[in-house]
Amino acid sequence: MLSFFKKFWPAAITIGVLSAIILPMFYSALKPEERLPVFQPAMVNFELVDSSMQHIKKYHTIADFQLVNQNGKIITQKEYENKIYIADFFFTTCPTICPVMTKNMVAIQEVIKNDPDVMLLSHTVTPDIDSVAQLKKYAMEKGVIDSKWNLVTGDKKEIYQLARKSYLAVKEDGDGGPFDMIHTENFILVDKQKRIRGFYDGTDAEEMEKLIDDLRILKAEKDQQ
Repeated sequence: MLSFFKKFWPAAITIGVLSAIILPMFYSALKPEERLPVFQPAMVNFELVDSSMQHIKKYHTIADFQLVNQNGKIITQKEYENKIYIADFFFTTCPTICPVMTKNMVAIQEVIKNDPDVMLLSHTVTPDIDSVAQLKKYAMEKGVIDSKWNLVTGDKKEIYQLARKSYLAVKEDGDGGPFDMIHTENFILVDKQKRIRGFYDGTDAEEMEKLIDDLRILKAEKDQQ
């Protein structure tokens, strides 16, 4: 019996080593890719979707835009080309949810500051107050890294249309006029194809943990690499 084992133990070891290498490869190949949903207007709470878009079931993307950041630079989709990004809506004089949202966005900035694939985009909802100079002051106070995070101002109607028809982030209807006011806590995760991949409460710590985890999943998707 002992001689039998001596004769065949090298083969047994070889088989064991190959199994340890091959079986995980088979498992990895058979395991389905973990993916985030691609949100379409028809999938989202109808209160968050403009009535003209509630029927849309595919091909929804963030519309082109032209806004101005804290450094007076014109910001368009080109700055976010081939980037994953997280968007929100705020204003610098907000005394309620915005300070918490900004604090959480600063924490996200710390996580992604060395990741060239991920950026941040914050739109002011009071562009008449939040001038370039005001945004720059706010950015410096909060530790915004200019290469990672744009705080943008511009035409109010354009910003409000983006919030309502592109990012699907606002419940209240409105026309972007002088008496229209958006106040939303939503953070929106956008992929490299300009598609919405997640919504998160920007004031909630657990939601921020989920966002970071979802960002990891999104980055691992083959078409995001």
